[in-house]
Amino acid sequence: MAGKMRRSEAGTSSSSNSGGETVVVDCGRRRSSCGYCKSVGRTSISHGLWARSITVDDYQDLLDRGWRRSGCFLYKPEMEKTCCPSYTIRLRASNFVPSKEQLRVLRRMQRFLDGSLDVNKKVEVVDDPKVSKGTCSCACHEVSSSGTKESLSSKNEEKNRAEHIAKYLSDQVDNAVRSCAESGDFLCSIQLPKASVKQVSPAKRKLLAEGANDLLYSSNIAFQIVATIRRVLAAENDPRHNAENNNLSPKVIAEKLAAALNQLSETSGLSVKACNGHINFYTTATQASSTEGAQIVTGSKESAAGCKRKVCCMRKSAKHSQLKRRKLEIHLKRSSFDPEEFALYRRYQMTVHNDTPDHVTEISYRRFLVDTPLVPVPPSGDGRVPPCGFGSFHQQYVVDGKLIAVGVIDILPKCLSSKYLFWDPDFAFLSLGKYSALQEIGWVTENQVHCPSLQYYYLGYYIHSCSKMRYKAAYRPSELLCPLRYQWVPCNIASPLLDRKPYIVLSDHALLQNGESLLPHASENVIEMQHDDNCDEDTNDILIDDSEEMIEAESESSDDESGPETSGQTLENNDVGDILIGLKGSRVRYKDVQRAFGPRQRSYLESQLLRYKRVVGAEMSERIVYSLG
Repeated sequence: MAGKMRRSEAGTSSSSNSGGETVVVDCGRRRSSCGYCKSVGRTSISHGLWARSITVDDYQDLLDRGWRRSGCFLYKPEMEKTCCPSYTIRLRASNFVPSKEQLRVLRRMQRFLDGSLDVNKKVEVVDDPKVSKGTCSCACHEVSSSGTKESLSSKNEEKNRAEHIAKYLSDQVDNAVRSCAESGDFLCSIQLPKASVKQVSPAKRKLLAEGANDLLYSSNIAFQIVATIRRVLAAENDPRHNAENNNLSPKVIAEKLAAALNQLSETSGLSVKACNGHINFYTTATQASSTEGAQIVTGSKESAAGCKRKVCCMRKSAKHSQLKRRKLEIHLKRSSFDPEEFALYRRYQMTVHNDTPDHVTEISYRRFLVDTPLVPVPPSGDGRVPPCGFGSFHQQYVVDGKLIAVGVIDILPKCLSSKYLFWDPDFAFLSLGKYSALQEIGWVTENQVHCPSLQYYYLGYYIHSCSKMRYKAAYRPSELLCPLRYQWVPCNIASPLLDRKPYIVLSDHALLQNGESLLPHASENVIEMQHDDNCDEDTNDILIDDSEEMIEAESESSDDESGPETSGQTLENNDVGDILIGLKGSRVRYKDVQRAFGPRQRSYLESQLLRYKRVVGAEMSERIVYSLG
């Protein structure tokens, strides 16, 4: 049996961005083996709908009732019955606070693009690939023991090299300070502080200077010199104190010292510039240098520190003569079949998931990640639709013309819903699962300017008992959907509750914690439908593949296990009269056509309609056309 949601009938949807209709086939309850707890039996229980088409508004409403899609198949776990209750999880993008690990992922990608990441010494990582941020996920950031040792050794080597370079630059700045003092530039013969040159972290580069991507080291010695001179002159009541203040500034001194250090560009491959009182050291166009690539070569002259044969020329070896910069492009395109994407998906599935070649077919790929029931909505320019429009998209990550990852997403009136990511196994060291999630969160924030209703990032289902799902809660502050009242509860409140029991009515505990009464917040209809002891044990089960790639409504068998339990109930008690029925192209309410069915047909149909109403909600059931042909 099938149904259609009509926008004209709805009226109460979240917006009216979409045209067209939502056409679904009610597949009933589904039982399958579980890909999360690896149960032997068919312990994963959900309700399924096969969508021929669906408006973005209706899908947004279904998401907020715990539904998800896999291709054209919509499914919702029966939370009280299934072995691994799956809670919808979302994040308000504007409130996102990245963790240290997430910032490290961004820095690693930047170093890779800058060319300063030594990819030959990369850590062997099996990334958290959002294998499906909407379905199941892979092992998250597992590092092999040999990779860990290699990484630590590489980090120690880089740290020592950076310290050596910083020491050399500090000596050179001290030489410049001494030279300027002897020439009378500072107008004061006092003991001046020693210079300290520090490496500039990628996160701080943009705060310091223009051209920050090439900035490697910096010193604030000019500020220390000014403070020292002013303190001495003031203490001695030197009449030059006030006059000195007019001309003595960190900016002026930094410029003098930078001029005295210009010879460094010839001997070290670094250029020196003064910027707002700081002395900054940059890579040059012809001799790039970094903590990963630069090497210290000892010379034959005495250094400023007095050590024999220790003048550093900082020339890079031939192997690292020039850093290779890379270009990352992110392309957003409507969901469609792309041979290059399929080739990458096939390689990803066989390498990361150990799928056999005959399992990764073009047909299965199309059904899982290309086919979509969402009716596309073009951009409107009126602030109600983003520039890309609404619908299903593939987000391609391309480095120097090579496709390295594809994110499958839905863009809806309130959110970006992330469904799946597949990536080139050769680039696992970049943690592309985490990186793409951060990019998708950023996309939502950026597009709020064009479409204010876009507020959230949906990561799919969260299963607290599955360790591979825990990464989703790391995007903070996220919240989980209560399976009873469909209210959103912060993860920090829900997590300790789920430690004790896999299925929890989250809103009960959240309200009690706030000292509020449950009754005003609870919908009587929702409570009745969720806790109805007479709920049908049903009927049309289907095995759903563990990866949720091979869900096929056409192959279902219908075997009524127990028979409809509501056969003796009246229409008034069941209250299905306002459900919209599709009959031979017409759209009518069930109460207007119920007499067209015989007693047995009517009894069976009403039990199906009642179960259907329970899973989609009373409001949406009145917008849905339940097709009878």
